[in-house]
Amino acid sequence: MEEHALHYDTIIRLTEAISHCKDPEEVALITAESVKSAFKAKGCSVFLVDRATRELGLVASFGLSDEYLNKGPIHFMQSIKEAKDAVPIAIYDVMDDPRIEYPQEAAKEGISSLLGVPIISHGKIIGALRIYTAEPWEFSTSDITLFQAVAMICGMAMEMCRMHKGYKTSIEILKNMRDQAA
Repeated sequence: MEEHALHYDTIIRLTEAISHCKDPEEVALITAESVKSAFKAKGCSVFLVDRATRELGLVASFGLSDEYLNKGPIHFMQSIKEAKDAVPIAIYDVMDDPRIEYPQEAAKEGISSLLGVPIISHGKIIGALRIYTAEPWEFSTSDITLFQAVAMICGMAMEMCRMHKGYKTSIEILKNMRDQAA
């Protein structure tokens, strides 16, 4: 029962925190920090798909070194495919899995296991949420389901922030047009 309480508490704290955000990057950072802290993980990162470069661009991360974060581009079409195929990817041993694009860098960072889930908004894959562990972790179905829910919340909140910014900009443009016409 304690495991479920942790899950509910995580979702409640996360949704409450991001409900106050007005910026998509702030949503991503709060998500990364909340997931890392709630699960006592090595780190957590939020990526968005850059359709032009076909790479996952880092939006926010918590718990990982700059050296690891700047190891090189992450090609979402050929590496871990949670952002391409819209399925969670659980990797028990980063040193023994061909889907890992940078296994030596992951080992040097002290990463043992990884779970990646897609961030989906309005039926489109917009990114990926990844959690990294220092100890080998056999991710359970409930772990994966929780991370998927967090990723969905993160995606919806980032899209709402973008729409809010767009509406504010549109209103300001209309006010300026009205003032110029008067």
